[in-house]
Amino acid sequence: MAHTQNTQRRYCILALVLLMATAGWSVVQEPTVVRAIPSVEGVRSVFTEGQHVAVPVPAGQTPAPVRWQALDDRGVAVRAGILDSSSKTIELGSLGIGWYRIEFLTATDMCAGWTTAAVLAKLKAPAPQDSPVCVDSATAWFAKHDPSGQGEYARLAALAGLNWIRDRIHWREIEPEPGRFEPATTYDTSADVQVKHGLKVLQVFHITPRWAVEEDGSTGRYPGDLRHVYRFCKAMARRFQGRVHAWEPWNEGNVANFGAHTADEMCTYQKAAYLGFKAGDPNVIVCWNVSTAVPTKLHTRVVLANETWSYYDTYNTHTYDWPDSYERLWKPVHAAACGRPIWITESDRGLAYTGPEPFCDLSRAGEIQKAEFMAQSYASSVFAGADRHFHFVLGHYCEGGTIQFGLLRLDKTPRPSYVALAALGRQLAGAECLGRWKLPDQPHAHIYAFRAQRDGVERDVLVTWAEKPGDWNQRGKVVIDWALPDGIRTVAVFDYLGRPLGSTPPAQLRSSPIFVQLTAGDAEKLPLQRPERSEYRPGRPYPIVLQLNLPRSHTVNIKQIPWASDHEHQVEPNREIDLPLYAYNFSDTTRSGTVRVTHAPAGWRLEPNTWDVTLAVMDRQALSCRFFMPKRESDKTSDNWIKLEGDFGDATKAVLVFRLISQPGEGYESDLPK
Repeated sequence: MAHTQNTQRRYCILALVLLMATAGWSVVQEPTVVRAIPSVEGVRSVFTEGQHVAVPVPAGQTPAPVRWQALDDRGVAVRAGILDSSSKTIELGSLGIGWYRIEFLTATDMCAGWTTAAVLAKLKAPAPQDSPVCVDSATAWFAKHDPSGQGEYARLAALAGLNWIRDRIHWREIEPEPGRFEPATTYDTSADVQVKHGLKVLQVFHITPRWAVEEDGSTGRYPGDLRHVYRFCKAMARRFQGRVHAWEPWNEGNVANFGAHTADEMCTYQKAAYLGFKAGDPNVIVCWNVSTAVPTKLHTRVVLANETWSYYDTYNTHTYDWPDSYERLWKPVHAAACGRPIWITESDRGLAYTGPEPFCDLSRAGEIQKAEFMAQSYASSVFAGADRHFHFVLGHYCEGGTIQFGLLRLDKTPRPSYVALAALGRQLAGAECLGRWKLPDQPHAHIYAFRAQRDGVERDVLVTWAEKPGDWNQRGKVVIDWALPDGIRTVAVFDYLGRPLGSTPPAQLRSSPIFVQLTAGDAEKLPLQRPERSEYRPGRPYPIVLQLNLPRSHTVNIKQIPWASDHEHQVEPNREIDLPLYAYNFSDTTRSGTVRVTHAPAGWRLEPNTWDVTLAVMDRQALSCRFFMPKRESDKTSDNWIKLEGDFGDATKAVLVFRLISQPGEGYESDLPK
């Protein structure tokens, strides 16, 4: 019966998609890629259950080791042996599912060096096409000009049972001069090898080539002339058709590291990029040019005011917050998504490394904390609304001189967190979140229910743990008694690394997550709180785009919410300035129409406030405008909104809404223009 209900649900979704497509609404349809069960051939130190485990002895250990021991994730020795000077490989035989640290000891029991190995459960079915478990890999950067290394990253991702993989390109390396594209790059080989291993590829870029930068601009910001991004996106959609399945047109454009763009700049840029990608490949998924930091209502209000929802197929964001805060913090994300799928394309929580360079390993306790964090993050994210969740990052990567993000070590050997990711790839294969079970009077108990496809068999899965909010040094101290109600049939229980624990759930919840497999349909017998989803907002994209292109010197971070990143246009009151406004035509015919200022605060002057415009194909026309803002008493509710609307006939319109402030915080809570 549960299988029938799930099939009916999918038929209903398909019918809705067809209805929306018929109505001309923006609809995302995920691609299908050819998948097979991956093998471990070509990867180092990762095995599947039942395989003979053998690992190389690291070279250059001083003083020379005389013996070795293999420890599991809790530091318990499971194998040991003798070394001699000729030993190149050690044989560990058959090991159970888990992560292992192999230490090489001197005659005085000093650890001269160590390596790692992982044993994963065998995949009995390819990863489902709709699995939420994905990863950011930056394969083309981590293995630049190295197809063999790119293949290793791709195979490791496939072995973990993942769906999508996120990569990166450099615009300037593909298009070093306007209109001249390099015929073969590391980005082509990376895309090829990832598709070969059955992965869907999400691509992102965030640096403008020098030739596309305006005189006073920066390569770290969007190109001022949006025709550059339109042409590039159109060319990339055509070039990578069938190899790159989704695009983020920029990375974290709202923060200083990636341009400190205002929300209206992000909206205008998004429209040009979307139109370019769709002109190159109408079926490619175009994502929101992903933002990061704590989501804010102001950012969402600007996205909605600019009617941007028709210019992205998925709404993408990044999170580096604790999992217990996702649901609370993502309200503005749901509002901005307008019913489109939500993709979390980077996620982690920084953890300082303690080991020496260049490996920069976490402490032993830190390795376990990071591995336990994985299921907490993915399960909380999918319940909070994420359709796809990408952990940052697969390969070894340090940032800020202290933080280690990588699931793999520098030599691509596994950390415990990689094994935890592989457990998720199996347990939450094709998972749909059914809801959250809140235990009475136990706010720190976390129990999330999913319908999943473990080994191709439909099951209900509970992901459970106990944790209260706090930093790394405060975690792991909560213990909560619990039990499943009568009538719930447990099929199997697994720990955070995917090791089987029998068929009886533990009597207590702790920080280390537990997967409890149930018969399909049984989880819905629990009193579940259902995930929230935003209502689908219909609309269609228009080829006329309006832009405000103020210099970077007018941008200020308003710093209204801790850990957020809202930038605004700041202008000096009582001083007349030129307002650099532009109109673009990204259609295939000449368009004529009128652009009007339909809202401005009382006392503000925009002269002129109406423009008659004729735009040839790919034309950009300046809308000359002198602007004056009088000095006034202002507060958080002051009106600072300006709205322009264009009417170009044939039901073609254009909208641009932006805010101008004289000081940070001004008008932060003001209403949208009607």
